[in-house]
Amino acid sequence: MNAVQRLKDANMRTTQNRIAILELIEEHDEPMSHAEILGLLDDSFDRVTLYRILDAFVEKRLIHRVQGTDGTWRFCSHDIDAESCPGGHAHFLCDVCGKMTCLPQIPMPHVTLDECYIVNKKQFLITGICPSCRVET
Repeated sequence: MNAVQRLKDANMRTTQNRIAILELIEEHDEPMSHAEILGLLDDSFDRVTLYRILDAFVEKRLIHRVQGTDGTWRFCSHDIDAESCPGGHAHFLCDVCGKMTCLPQIPMPHVTLDECYIVNKKQFLITGICPSCRVET
C-alpha cells in the first residue's frame, strides 16, 4: 500500500511533508534516527516539523519507535494492524556504527506480570558489533 493510502486509512491529511517522510521510512528496512531521517530529506524540512510528524505517525501506528542504549529513538515502518512492533521482533544496535537492525527471526519474548501491572510497551534490544563493523576490525 502506498504512503498516500496509508495516511488516508489512518485519517490523516496527505500533506507533501507527511508523504515524503512516510515514503522515506518505508523505503528503509532498518529503524532510523531523527537525525538520519532529517539528513535524507531536502533542506526545506526543519527539526520541529519532523518531530511533530513522527510523533503523529507513532500515535496513528503508522510507524513505531525503538530506543537504543544510547538514548536515541529510531523510527521504523509499522503495519497499522500489528500489535506493538511489527511482528513482535527484536532489534540489534551496533555499538560501533550505531546502526539499528530489525531481527524478525527473533520473536519478542512473552512476558507475564502480576495483574497489578499494566504493560504499555515492550522492546527487546540486543547490542554488539554488526557484520559490517566486524569485518572492518
